[in-house]
Amino acid sequence: MSAALQLARLLQLASPALPVGAYTYSQGLEWAVESGVITDETTAGRWIADLMQHGIGRYEAPLVFALMAAWTAGDSAEIARLNGEFLASRESAELRAETAQMGFSLNRLVRDLRDPDLASVESTLASLGEIAFPTGWAGLAASWKIAPEAALTAYLWSWAENQVMAALKAVPLGQAAGQRLLAELGGRIPAVAVDAQKLPEMQWSNFTPAFAIACARHETQYSRLFRS
Repeated sequence: MSAALQLARLLQLASPALPVGAYTYSQGLEWAVESGVITDETTAGRWIADLMQHGIGRYEAPLVFALMAAWTAGDSAEIARLNGEFLASRESAELRAETAQMGFSLNRLVRDLRDPDLASVESTLASLGEIAFPTGWAGLAASWKIAPEAALTAYLWSWAENQVMAALKAVPLGQAAGQRLLAELGGRIPAVAVDAQKLPEMQWSNFTPAFAIACARHETQYSRLFRS
């Protein structure tokens, strides 16, 4: 696969047009707005950056890196273990439903793409009961031979972009504010991606109590736009 085609595949994976429903989730950000923790561009940027640095970057990103290695090695037992670990790490019912729904949608997309290069991904995903979104995403990235650092950068960017889009709707913020937030977050992503590749599994951590509380409280929020 040429470098140009790898880049095109990576852009496809990171695109908000990927039909997995990511745009319908805020991951607790909507409750943070409702409760007054997020009120403007500055507080939205702080919330998203802190979560990326201390939560996504220290657990989800290194897990995606490990999953890519397992997919590349064809280690189905390790893929199943990491998939189960991620599902078990979801602190609220909405968070677990989110990753399972997006994993289900991504699994369906793998079939619908009809790409012979994804045959092993399709068969391995079929052997799993509930599929976490990072599991399927890492499988696609590995099968398309995307470099791990580039894949992690795109994964983090896609997550950050979805968070910013949620903030634009929920706070609300203007388009220029959204672009400033993305520029700031984009500047942080390369370092987070590099650190994620070096972090041993024993040091992975998603200990972010405010995030977990926000996700749990969103489940009973009276008026809301997002599913998490």
